[in-house]
Amino acid sequence: MFTSVAEFIEEWNQEAVSTQNVLDALTNESLHQQVSSEDRTLGRIAWHIVTSTPGMLMEFGVEVSPVENSETVPAAAKEIAGTFRRVASDAAHAVKEQWTDETLNEIVNAFGMSMPRSATLSLLIKHIIHHRGQMTVLMRQAGIRVPGVYGPAREEWSQIGMNAPSV
Repeated sequence: MFTSVAEFIEEWNQEAVSTQNVLDALTNESLHQQVSSEDRTLGRIAWHIVTSTPGMLMEFGVEVSPVENSETVPAAAKEIAGTFRRVASDAAHAVKEQWTDETLNEIVNAFGMSMPRSATLSLLIKHIIHHRGQMTVLMRQAGIRVPGVYGPAREEWSQIGMNAPSV
């Protein structure tokens, strides 16, 4: 959990950049990639990250604008990535403007659970990390180069003068 709004903003911005890099790597064709016909497509997961971010913040008591046409996954990968860019910036700004270090300790009801506001912010970050991980697997299946997140991706090892770890 976070002890200050600044601490959240710093981590949010780092995770948002990593998520943005993954979203920027998507192609229109890749949006249809899925594990099975019963699971979300890559595009649906990406759009879920975009649309659920303001949705979760509103659930937590932060006033932000929802994403328009949130039920319809855009056909253009660039639209998904561009919308996340705005959503991520809006999220950081709204939390910074509306909450204080002191209000992070206030207990709120979120999704039927009582928790400190600081825990809700941690939940928001874990949510995008979870879905970003799903996306990278589908990106590999779609033949898209995956950007490194917490270290180099397979293709990036050579750029730092090293061999990728063996499988």
